[in-house]
Amino acid sequence: MIESFREAFGRALVEIGKKREEVVVIDADVKGSTKTIYFEKAFPKRFIQVGISEQDMIGTAAGLAIAGKIPVASAFAVFLMRAWEQIRNTVARDNLNVKIVGTHSGFSDYMDGSSHQCLEDIALMRVLPNMKVVVPADAYATKVLLEQIIDTYGPVYMRLGRDYAPRVYEDGTKIKLGKANVLRKGKEILLVAAGTLVHTALNVAKMLEKLNVDASVIDMHTIKPLDEKTLLNYAKRAELVITLEEHSIYGGLGGAVAEVLSEKLPRRVVRIGTVEFGQSGRDYLALLDRYGLTPDKIYQKIVQVVM
Repeated sequence: MIESFREAFGRALVEIGKKREEVVVIDADVKGSTKTIYFEKAFPKRFIQVGISEQDMIGTAAGLAIAGKIPVASAFAVFLMRAWEQIRNTVARDNLNVKIVGTHSGFSDYMDGSSHQCLEDIALMRVLPNMKVVVPADAYATKVLLEQIIDTYGPVYMRLGRDYAPRVYEDGTKIKLGKANVLRKGKEILLVAAGTLVHTALNVAKMLEKLNVDASVIDMHTIKPLDEKTLLNYAKRAELVITLEEHSIYGGLGGAVAEVLSEKLPRRVVRIGTVEFGQSGRDYLALLDRYGLTPDKIYQKIVQVVM
């Protein structure tokens, strides 16, 4: 089943707003695209439209947090990065209770080309002190993790794709902020993934069975703080660790995993992601194939490593 990240986000915001009156949503002139428009319709007095001014949006969110509100500031991930200075100096440095949600991340805004495709945001947000970084695997995980983010004090960056969200979790599955989910247990290879590539990792693990290669799959939805305990536990069983992300291999999930293992449990780590800017495309899956992030392409890369 294919669902939508942004639809899940918009509808979850409304449900949260019914329970938490202190939640305020701020938008940077993309409410129809991010689906924060649902919150505006339900709670017009708790919705602020700042226009195409992401820096002002973060400053406004900081002020609301100081006043005791729980602001959710949302825009396209790539354009949120223009406000990185404000996020650093005001939100992260002062440990303010601001929730930042970047939609249309990775290659998911495939039609608009590299100017709209964000492949650097995990690295930029992960480096900030006090900042948590969360990348849900599907629509259900988006809803569950957003609820927990609102209930957890401090700055958080949630990274969402656009509309392609293959179902990974059944409704009611336990997902806990800061705790990785082990979706498959194996002995030879460990696949650590985030976002849409969690579903891809599960498909790759099935394909590897043809070679009698037994693979574990971990959904590392919370990239910061990383669940080191689970990572180390499953890395001990594996000869090879492979990270999968719709992001640059520099500084993202692959970097986080490699940092931990290099210090605490040396293992060979193969980072699968991208090293270049995207391009415009008429089809999202075709663009993923172009950059080697489909199950077939990833399987081929792994075969080259293990054979």
